[in-house]
Amino acid sequence: MAFCAIVSCTKKEGKPNVILIMADDMGYECLAVNGAIAYQTPTLDKMAKTGMRFTNVFSQPLCTPSRVKIMTGKHNFRNYEYFGYLNSNQKTFGNLMQEAGYKTCISGKWQLNGLSYDLPGHDDPTRPNKFGFDEYCLWQLHRPRKDGERYADPLIYKNGEKLEGLSEKYGPDIFADFVCQFIEKNATEPFFIYYPMVLVHDPFVPTPDLPEWRIKEKRYEKDSEYFKDMMAYTDKIVNKIQLTLKDHGIEDNTLLIFTADNGTHSSITTQTISGPYQGGKSFTTQRGIHVPFVVSWPNRISKSGDYDGIVDFGDFYPTLAEIAGINISNEIIDGTSFLKVLSGDYSPTKRTALIHYDPKWGKASQNRNRFSMTDQYKLYQDGIFFNYSKNIDEVKPIDSLTSSENGIKEKLQEMLDKAEMEFPWMEEPVEQ
Repeated sequence: MAFCAIVSCTKKEGKPNVILIMADDMGYECLAVNGAIAYQTPTLDKMAKTGMRFTNVFSQPLCTPSRVKIMTGKHNFRNYEYFGYLNSNQKTFGNLMQEAGYKTCISGKWQLNGLSYDLPGHDDPTRPNKFGFDEYCLWQLHRPRKDGERYADPLIYKNGEKLEGLSEKYGPDIFADFVCQFIEKNATEPFFIYYPMVLVHDPFVPTPDLPEWRIKEKRYEKDSEYFKDMMAYTDKIVNKIQLTLKDHGIEDNTLLIFTADNGTHSSITTQTISGPYQGGKSFTTQRGIHVPFVVSWPNRISKSGDYDGIVDFGDFYPTLAEIAGINISNEIIDGTSFLKVLSGDYSPTKRTALIHYDPKWGKASQNRNRFSMTDQYKLYQDGIFFNYSKNIDEVKPIDSLTSSENGIKEKLQEMLDKAEMEFPWMEEPVEQ
């Protein structure tokens, strides 16, 4: 099987490095390779063409639900307790990679200390260490957003200490520099980097590549027109990381993944080759959960191309476990490893996915729901059945089913029934 080949290869070359970059609020439609005509993303487009592009990757509709799921490999009903919080009793892929002997770091957006609810440990600046990260450079660690933003003059803590002298700095540059410095420092041993970016989340403001940046008063001038420049800057940062890998001769043995935590903000309409596409962050339609996913791994990816099988955010943890050679059979994990796909086996790792979404956060909770899906169909817990590939906004359920659709619906219902047995769906949200 594919994993055997990788094991034998890593004995000779050492364990592969892994860098997981996750943009904030960037739907599938935002990359040029995925159809965008308004944004410049040459680095990510090249990754998709020379590496791999996954076309059916599904996140949760909102940031914290996605972050909790991707870090632990579990459905939200197992460990999602509050918006902006991850319980310290959870094992993350940081802990997993540490266990395998990797040097680990996280850089970018944290927002997992439970700041909004003053939960135990909310004011603890060392919590990332408990989740398996040797080093960190983070925004919204133990200080809320009202105390400092993420872009101009950012409020950032590095390894427990507040960074000073940032009045002329741009947050995304600091996070990217930290990642590159971590690569340089650990280039001779295996490392795992998790980079949950702050880009391209609102506020939509100027980047340092724009003339407006030179006018201090305009650095937080909000305008959705700046979104395209924030997309370009995201691509620029990925290129910087790739160049750092090349400079240290470790690009070939590094798995570099780029994805995003949920769909684009609803105030953003992206011009694509198929027409305008409005973002759908926080909604359970494709606009809210269909995210970009491109991969570079020169030593391992045997053929470039597109993989059309389903991947959801529960699948990252078991994939990393397989890469690291860690047995997780004794853990409760809801995902399926997609490592074999990276080795050239494009047969589907799975044909269905389950998404449980109860954000417990303001207006977003109006969209709470549970559903199972294939690469074309979606069945909600209330029995409503859609062919979302033909009806992206899910305005018209399927009334008359073909025999094939009946079979698909039955399989999706089995998934929902299993989830119902484990964690019954509550019609009304629990107030926090």
